[in-house]
Amino acid sequence: MSVDRPQYGEYASPEEQRARAGLPPLIADPAPAAAPSPAPARAHGRGARPAPQGTPAHPVGRLVTLVLLGFGLVNVLSSIPQFVNMSTTLSESMSLLGLEGEFSNFAAARTWGVIAVVVLLVGYAATAWLSFRQMKRGRVAWWIPLIGFVITMSLVSGCISVVMLGDPAFTAGLLNAPAG
Repeated sequence: MSVDRPQYGEYASPEEQRARAGLPPLIADPAPAAAPSPAPARAHGRGARPAPQGTPAHPVGRLVTLVLLGFGLVNVLSSIPQFVNMSTTLSESMSLLGLEGEFSNFAAARTWGVIAVVVLLVGYAATAWLSFRQMKRGRVAWWIPLIGFVITMSLVSGCISVVMLGDPAFTAGLLNAPAG
């Protein structure tokens, strides 16, 4: 009959481990020792890591993450009015670009403008949630707002492109625009 033997130090208290290693005790405590704490729980075959306490492990990365999330929030809030009134924004864009004609795809601009706002809000919320989740775990999270921005703005740009390319005046103006 085979009995599984404990791994080295699995059941030993820190004091017993130090004594076996030939090291002096940390602090001689005149008070009676408390009952030993149970062994840490194992998760996925590895010892569970304690939650970080006190100062965050990456204070500069944490600050960068919060600043990037702040810039993202300002971007989201300032972009909402432009996407809700996308037909006006695209009409102004056409005149600024010197394109002839008048924007006329109002129904699509209204629909895709609302879709763009929803994508923008969901993208920012997911980015902020993932960033705070990583920071709470004591991990580096500054890269999450950058990736979230790229993904969200790519999707929002797709929404705008559908409206722009669906408008005959806009596409005709782009095709007939002088090169240079």
